[in-house]
Amino acid sequence: MTSIAVDPHSEWQLSTGSTSRVGVTDTTFRDAHQSLLATRMTTAQMLPVASRMNRIGFHSMEVWGGATFDACIRFLGEDPWERLKVLRREMPDTRLQMLVRGQNLLGYRHYPDDIVERFIRRSVANGIDIIRTFDALNDVRNMRKTIETGKECGAHVQGTLVYTVSPVHDVDHYMAVARDLVAMGIDSLCIKDMAGLLKPDAAGRLVRALRPVVGTLLPIQMHAHSLSGMASMAYWEAIQMGANAVDTAISPLALGSSQPATETMVVVLRDTPFDTGLDIDALVDVAESIERIFRDAGNAPIRQTIIDTRVLSHQVPGGMITNLLAQLDQQRASHRLQEVLRELPRVRADFGYPPLVTPTSQIVGTQAVLNVLMGERYKIIPAEARDYLLGRYGRPPHPIAEHLFERVAEGRQPITHRPADDLEPGWEPALAESAPWATSEEDVLTYAMFPQVATNYFKARARKLCGERRPFPVALRQVNEMVRGFAEATALDRFECEVNGLRLRLVR
Repeated sequence: MTSIAVDPHSEWQLSTGSTSRVGVTDTTFRDAHQSLLATRMTTAQMLPVASRMNRIGFHSMEVWGGATFDACIRFLGEDPWERLKVLRREMPDTRLQMLVRGQNLLGYRHYPDDIVERFIRRSVANGIDIIRTFDALNDVRNMRKTIETGKECGAHVQGTLVYTVSPVHDVDHYMAVARDLVAMGIDSLCIKDMAGLLKPDAAGRLVRALRPVVGTLLPIQMHAHSLSGMASMAYWEAIQMGANAVDTAISPLALGSSQPATETMVVVLRDTPFDTGLDIDALVDVAESIERIFRDAGNAPIRQTIIDTRVLSHQVPGGMITNLLAQLDQQRASHRLQEVLRELPRVRADFGYPPLVTPTSQIVGTQAVLNVLMGERYKIIPAEARDYLLGRYGRPPHPIAEHLFERVAEGRQPITHRPADDLEPGWEPALAESAPWATSEEDVLTYAMFPQVATNYFKARARKLCGERRPFPVALRQVNEMVRGFAEATALDRFECEVNGLRLRLVR
């Protein structure tokens, strides 16, 4: 693992008593711009403030994972592995954190165990200290391999409870999932509220219920989005009940569908038993610099709204609404969004109330769009939805609607084992298929997760390298002949010429 000045496990000896200092994980370089900028913040925009953020003293900085990897190769023409290496160099004193979707890693389907294991090992080797792993269904079997491998690498592994609201997602559900994660050896627990549905009183009750399950020494961290307007209040209640750390973003990339503002939470907690100890003036200085960076680049975050309480009704995260609109726009049916939002909870109930987070948000959302556009429910069921209904994404929180399962089962039974157990090893095929372009183990892993997108990226990278290595303007054979001729022409003391812009001067 890359040598750094901090231990991934240090400063997690946070007391759960009344004098607990609260840690702050800053999401500016990952989830914040994923939420507000469609994941378009470039490495070049991060570097001017990276060293200053390194000195602030965050508990950690989330800088990698989620959609950033895909966006780097698909839209930005950047190598995500190089981004991680550069940020590691610029922030040697800060724990770097990443988000993985359990067995899905950073993609939208399950990957074989050998790919998962190699990816986690290379992530830690290139600078990741803390691995936050989640599964969209809270199926701990889908998190097992990332947890085991992360622990073997010496990383801090944070298990995650995906929070949602449904008839089956009660406190007992979360306690059961947490109990299984603790048994797997996680180092801390995160409550992930991706849609901003966690009410302050519910946050307090949940943390209080989880504390005896995870024990007094295992830290609990809060992650929430601000779209409903409740995230900061939920953090406050959770902290008072024993939460040890919260996720925030520097103010230019905070609020709306992002996290609460770092500066606000630092001031709220200052001079309380939960004081973060962070310097508000240093944070304001960084915020001003980030504002200038986006203003100069002309890609400042655009918020359609700071608060959208409609999310409390349809429970659709902000990013998911954008995807739904894109699908409807393709069919010139954007005016039917409200119909889709009404249909979506019905589909979710039929599907067993999955939390709406990648990849289940895409599966449920696409099915709702099709149901509305076709004028008949489940007239078309995409392959991903069929796989989900057959258990190939994991165990749904609640049984699938019988009428729907019968429609796709065709005499089959849903699988009851861990879905990845059915997958053949993926490393050797990926190694062979990526051979024309891959120059490192990291390249092969990029290909294994995103074959088509990675191929396009590798080809573009090769073209760029060829463009940078311009051919020598004169054939070396001609230069050799001129030098030999000059050496033989003893009467000449000096010779000069210019060919295709190349100036050649020979002197005895």
